[in-house]
Amino acid sequence: MKKLKVYLDTSIINFLEANDAPEYKKATEDFFENVVTPEKIEVYISNVVIDEINDTNDEETKNKLHENIKKYPNIKILTTNDENIEEIAFLAENYITNGIIPNKKAADAFHIAYSTVFQIDVLLSWNFKHLANINKEQKVLGLNKILGYNHSFRMTNPLEVYFDE
Repeated sequence: MKKLKVYLDTSIINFLEANDAPEYKKATEDFFENVVTPEKIEVYISNVVIDEINDTNDEETKNKLHENIKKYPNIKILTTNDENIEEIAFLAENYITNGIIPNKKAADAFHIAYSTVFQIDVLLSWNFKHLANINKEQKVLGLNKILGYNHSFRMTNPLEVYFDE
């Protein structure tokens, strides 16, 4: 059986250190322990995640977030070339200009665009306002179809991907 291809947005990495949100932190830790570590899924991030972590003001937190990525060697960074980076930028701009993602949240548009271009099965996020949101998911998938992208994917949170066999 084919493994799910799952893209982690920055919030997933952040919540490994979210002491102010113990329920989400615990759910994220369980997800990494029970799904990521045993490689039940294929896990991806993009340079957008790395850039957002690098923008973290607190150096200690920034270092912990980078260490969390290194701790899980099966997390792969999606690599772009000249062709698909233009495609990703085109899609991100369309998500913004069509009012799906606010201009101030361009990184979220790029997370969706990476998921679209690389035909990811699940975009995982704790950002319920812009990403792990069925309303946004439907708008993204509708626009993607108009733009010729027919691969369907889910935009959800770790609790929806955690499973026991």
